[in-house]
Amino acid sequence: MLEILTVDSGTIADELGVQPGDFLLAVNGEPVNDLIDYLVEESAELLHVEIKRSSGDLWELDIEHDSDEPLGLGLPHPDPKQCGNNCLFCFVHQLPRGMRRSLYVKDEDYRFSYLYGAYVTLTNLSEDDLQRIIKKRLSPLYVSVHAADNKLRQRLLGKRAEDVMLLLRRLVDGGIEIHSQVVVCPGINDGEELALTCRELAALAPGVKSLAIVPVGLTGHRQHLPLLRTHTRQEADELVDWVETRQAEFLQQLGTRFIFAADELYLKAEKDFPDLSAYEDLAQVENGIGLVPLFRSQATEVLDVAGPLVLPPISLVTGVSAASELKSFAGKLAEKCGLDLRVHVVENRFFNGHVTVTGLLTGQDLLEQLAFERLGDILIVPDVMLREEDDLFLDDIRISDLAERLKMQVEVVAADPWGVWDMLDTLAMEYEPGLDNRVKGENP
Repeated sequence: MLEILTVDSGTIADELGVQPGDFLLAVNGEPVNDLIDYLVEESAELLHVEIKRSSGDLWELDIEHDSDEPLGLGLPHPDPKQCGNNCLFCFVHQLPRGMRRSLYVKDEDYRFSYLYGAYVTLTNLSEDDLQRIIKKRLSPLYVSVHAADNKLRQRLLGKRAEDVMLLLRRLVDGGIEIHSQVVVCPGINDGEELALTCRELAALAPGVKSLAIVPVGLTGHRQHLPLLRTHTRQEADELVDWVETRQAEFLQQLGTRFIFAADELYLKAEKDFPDLSAYEDLAQVENGIGLVPLFRSQATEVLDVAGPLVLPPISLVTGVSAASELKSFAGKLAEKCGLDLRVHVVENRFFNGHVTVTGLLTGQDLLEQLAFERLGDILIVPDVMLREEDDLFLDDIRISDLAERLKMQVEVVAADPWGVWDMLDTLAMEYEPGLDNRVKGENP
């Protein structure tokens, strides 16, 4: 039973008279114990809904709707189960002190894997959990394997754990699709160990749909943690070559490339990216697999439709890893639109170490490094820098704080070429030359 927190206006539930404070008991005879239970059943076209009114009366509704049409119920979100692992490369363990408490929470919950594509190790999966996943077809799931050899995997996870390959076999036999990943630590789970892991996972295809090869990420806050290192350029080059060789083999054997190297490895190796088509359905794009080729493809689309705009000088901000792509796109876009577009590359001094992705930049990094730059009238910030609340950086600085401190207008956009273009087009419709269109003063 779940309390109904909100009812969206104009939806089926609203029209039927469902109200906040009512309780959802069951859908199609299945008890509703959490959000997952509701979402699994909601997609059926015919629904039998049992509700307990806030008055205590029982109410049954028979509803016919399109499978993609939500009923409009707002239900409590589950709190994540906690991770009991002590991984050698755990990013949470590498955070500096003084950040908000929620950032130090380690979650490990198959429900979040199903809902959001979060990677889990399955180390806290109970038999009841396993049966529920199979019964309710909670698929696909995203699983961090790291090593097929269980002794090595336990070393990487820092705890005793059930053999993940046996768990994956049960899930696959139960009809669950899996996307997998290996965080590669040089000298530990690479080489022959990685080759073994790849073979074992490919043997579970097509149930295991893909394997992402991701380099270990290290910050500058690893005091008292196990000694690890990142890939050298040569090691990254060799690893990408190995992945591409396996892709050619799997394409013949399985009809899919199956294994994919993270964009970060291509950048570290200074190798050309494959065509976007080589990433097939981009199943692991949220894991940093194919983001650069996708960005280039979208940049081409935007440049095909872009035209002249009248706007004051505008700055775009990015991290080190995305700098070359954004600079190339911004330069071409500025030329075609007749704009003054400036790209400012911000280093991640907050985390130090080898962290170069845009999504882990903090407000503090932006404030310190942009304070004396010529930013123009408007600063455009990619949304991947923000966490939880829509305007909050990792270090609790808000977009409004950034605008006030820099004394300029700050806008947030989707971190892709279309996001940039849509924002510029919107700003141009609102801009009137000769008037002060800025929200927060000026920074010429």
